[in-house]
Amino acid sequence: MQTQAFKDTIKLTNEGSLELFFLGTGSAFVKQNHQNNFLIIKGNDHLLVDCGTQCPIAFYKYNSTLLNIENIFLTHSHSDHIGGVEELALLHRYVKQSRVKILINDEYKALLWNESLKGGLSYGEQRETPFNKDNPQRYLVFEDYFEQIVPHLISELPRPMWEADVGSINIKFFRTMHMPDGVPSWKESAWSSGLLIDNRILFPGDTRFDPDLLEWMEREFKPECIFHDCQSYTGGVHTGIEELKTLPEGIKKKMLLCHYADNFITFDAEKEGFAGMALPGVYYDFG
Repeated sequence: MQTQAFKDTIKLTNEGSLELFFLGTGSAFVKQNHQNNFLIIKGNDHLLVDCGTQCPIAFYKYNSTLLNIENIFLTHSHSDHIGGVEELALLHRYVKQSRVKILINDEYKALLWNESLKGGLSYGEQRETPFNKDNPQRYLVFEDYFEQIVPHLISELPRPMWEADVGSINIKFFRTMHMPDGVPSWKESAWSSGLLIDNRILFPGDTRFDPDLLEWMEREFKPECIFHDCQSYTGGVHTGIEELKTLPEGIKKKMLLCHYADNFITFDAEKEGFAGMALPGVYYDFG
């Protein structure tokens, strides 16, 4: 892995290498490093992973705009991960007159629209569209804003995993154990997911400490790098640093910590055996 500093504006294409660019690396309420949303870039293709409340501001900071985004994936419905999606959808519909492609399965599609996006996006212009002909009140629907990239369920054990290609980028995503706290496994948890990118890069997303997931990924895929959720204390719905310290040295050495609070930026991750802290405004190039 090599790192490259941000220059001029966000690039959405490259010569074919697999790159990740973090628009932010912070937790929900950060003021310094923006929220933990990032871009995957490979050749002529890109995928925005999560679009939180600060994401439009982060794009502005990096001299770009959400209008440039064509493909998105959302890990779960907390505001630091979907709070900017309404702006993304409205910009594309009314400025660019296009639909955003979204990698999403039918289960989460229904949850995302009915529990989070419908209230702000369905009350658009009251006219018939190709997707709402059967709605007598002619409210706008999910398909007026988004074009679904339908993944395929490729495994149900040890937990469900779906797969799809976004251009040249292969994505496998799987259920994770995030919220609420106290439930014993991912099965009882609300919808949240993590990703495996090109079978090389693991991003478990927001998650409580879940060594079973890491062991599964290590056994089946042996990822080159892991970008892992981290907080300074143990408890709640994220992974505490003291929990991560108990992992095998081989896993820790390829783990970059992300989704941390502002008061955690000075943590010496390398001293504790990790690869380091993920940083915003940096391209992580995996060749």
